[in-house]
Amino acid sequence: MRDINSLNKVLLVGRLGGKPELRYLPQSERAIARFSLATNERSFNPQTKESRDHTEWHKIVAWGKLAEFAEKYLAQGRQVLIEGKIRTRPWQDKEGNKRTTTEIEAFSIILLGRREGGAEPVSHEPLPGAPSVPDFPGEEESTGPGGPDDDVPF
Repeated sequence: MRDINSLNKVLLVGRLGGKPELRYLPQSERAIARFSLATNERSFNPQTKESRDHTEWHKIVAWGKLAEFAEKYLAQGRQVLIEGKIRTRPWQDKEGNKRTTTEIEAFSIILLGRREGGAEPVSHEPLPGAPSVPDFPGEEESTGPGGPDDDVPF
């Protein structure tokens, strides 16, 4: 049963901690890529006039064509936007102890920051059943003779 009042969605903007590791599952030959992503926060203490940085590391998993895209185009330090969901999975270590890992399962990866070299493809794998969205929002509607940008002050 699915609870319609629930949502499991994550949006992260950060930098890659290293090159994605790509492998293929033996039984299905389905690609899986794993990599880490760092997000940074800065807090300011008004009493001491000091700021403090905090880095949070996230484990990211991508599947299929998105995994192959990640392995091909992502590198350490690259800034990306990741859209996905939180997944916790159980596993056993070498000694037989039960462990759990929490990861972000990526649905889409969007390259951010400056381009290095020529043009790069941007991957956005839509979610299954998601409505299609135009490439340029507002393109299909017009608000007057000059279009939607007519009232922009610059």
